[in-house]
Amino acid sequence: MKELLSPASSGPFSPSFTAAPKSLMERVEDALLPLINLVFLLLMFFIVAGEMQNRVLPDLPGTIAEEASARVQADLVVLATGDWQVDGKNVDANSLFRHLPASDSKPSLTVGAAAGAAMADLESLFSLLADEGYQDIVLLTEPLGA
Repeated sequence: MKELLSPASSGPFSPSFTAAPKSLMERVEDALLPLINLVFLLLMFFIVAGEMQNRVLPDLPGTIAEEASARVQADLVVLATGDWQVDGKNVDANSLFRHLPASDSKPSLTVGAAAGAAMADLESLFSLLADEGYQDIVLLTEPLGA
C-alpha cells in the first residue's frame, strides 16, 4: 500500500500515466487554430495599412456619364487610337502643354486611358510629361470589356 502512495509512482510523469487519445475533431480544431490566427492578423494588417480614398473616378471614353459636378475630370485623356484629348478637344505634342495646367499648379496630373490604349503610346506621353516637370501622375484606366 505504501508503494501506491509514494512520490515516485504518483504524478503526471509516472510510467503508468496515459493520456486519452484526442478525437479526430479535436485534432482538426488544434490544427486550424494557427490558420485562423493568421487570417485575423492579415485582416488587421490590411485594415491598418490600406489607404482609403474618397476621390471619385472621372468619366472615361465609353463610360456612362454621371452628374459632372460630382465626378473628377481627367486632365488628359488618351484614346484607343493614341490621340490625346484635353477638355474634349484633340491636341498634339506641340500644343499639349498650353492646354494642361502648369506642373506646379496642381499636386498631380490625372491621365485617363481608354480601353485598348497602347502601352507604347502611354510611355511616350509619360516621357514628355516627365520632361516638362510633371512628377506626380495619376493614371486611370478602364477594363477592355467595358
